[in-house]
Amino acid sequence: MSEAAAYIAQVKAQLMKRDPNQPEFQEAVANFLNTITPVFAAHPEYQQAAILERLIEPERALQFQVAWQDDQGHMQVNRGFRVQFNSAIGPYKGGLRFHPSVNLSIVKFLGFEQIFKNSLTGLPIGGAKGGSDFDPKGKSDAEIMRFCQSFMLELSKYIGPDLDVPAGDIGVGGREIGYLYGMYKRLRGSERGVLTGKGLSYGGSLARTEATGYGLIYYLDEMLKHNDQSLAGKKILASGAGNVAIYAIKKAQELGATVISASDSNGYVLQADGIDLAKLQEIKEVKRGRMSDYAAAEAAAEYHAGSLWDAEVAYDIALPCATQNEIDGVQAERLVKAGVIAVAEGANMPSTPEAIKAYQAAGLLYGPAKAVNAGGVAVSALEMSQNSRRTSDSFAEVDAELKQIMIHLFQASVDAAKTYGTPEDYLAGANIAGFIKVADAMLAQGW
Repeated sequence: MSEAAAYIAQVKAQLMKRDPNQPEFQEAVANFLNTITPVFAAHPEYQQAAILERLIEPERALQFQVAWQDDQGHMQVNRGFRVQFNSAIGPYKGGLRFHPSVNLSIVKFLGFEQIFKNSLTGLPIGGAKGGSDFDPKGKSDAEIMRFCQSFMLELSKYIGPDLDVPAGDIGVGGREIGYLYGMYKRLRGSERGVLTGKGLSYGGSLARTEATGYGLIYYLDEMLKHNDQSLAGKKILASGAGNVAIYAIKKAQELGATVISASDSNGYVLQADGIDLAKLQEIKEVKRGRMSDYAAAEAAAEYHAGSLWDAEVAYDIALPCATQNEIDGVQAERLVKAGVIAVAEGANMPSTPEAIKAYQAAGLLYGPAKAVNAGGVAVSALEMSQNSRRTSDSFAEVDAELKQIMIHLFQASVDAAKTYGTPEDYLAGANIAGFIKVADAMLAQGW
């Protein structure tokens, strides 16, 4: 074990020296490496083949200029990114994020996580991620269309149904996917499988919009059942107000839980009798409003500026569904004191390393993002399959398959953790189960 630990420490030091200005990427890799030592103790062939060194270096990282014209006729310039991380088990697969915070470090962290998330689904898809520092907020539909067309003009050179299949992420919803696909089609022809999250009228899948939120709750429900608990009657604090949060709230309510919060980048609302889902959808999906607008329209809701995780309120389950590192160590300790029994991550890496340590020290049930929010990419892969078959599955069929995928990946995490000496550590289990499949594929292909 000591030899394996020394090797992993060496890989970590090499990464920090090579990418000193990429904190998000370093954090994601460190979170992974901290759990993987038992695997290398049992499989020295992985070290001999330098699997780790090759896994933490993207197969291809692209950065490009995106020039577009605003409504005033002025040219604007943004940066575009696509990091194609690993294709050992299938074509690159991962979302596009449009947000001012996007940089190479964030795209690499997301792409690295995507490798294992995709592997855990059991479907043949590799890991990638991309996006731009473009901010869709406050832009007209025409400006967003022109930006998307310019973005795809360059990205189209590097993607394809059997090469790299992007999807949506923060800032990239059905509207943006439509504009991106429309431009790709003009450039390369009608290859429906090249993007997922498409509209139903041109190759999209039923249940794709709901997939990440529903998948989160399916995983959470399975984790609770495994520990003789139930969702029914539980009080939940959920952050975010996008697709993940909205459909997690919906499914949690269906299973008898009460979700008492939602949030955006400005603040959050608390509603003791439970969030009014229809009202939230109207504010966020139709009016594209803020949580302050929800509070103004809902008398029972209290609006507060700042972070939801600073709220002083008693609850049972935390669902961070907003963005990376939204819960720090201090907030995690507050969460523990509030009586929380479980944390399930709907966003990508929403908990800092200090927060994760606090969860584990307190014995909380902790579902890591790479497993919990894998439902979105799972249904994206099912959309790819439907496009290849030229068929469209029913909502019930897709939803049932999604549920089975989430149950399977939870059990795979449990089994891997037990096999490698860390029973009931779902973070280690997810990392190990996702990694072994990729590592074995790399060895089998002579990589």
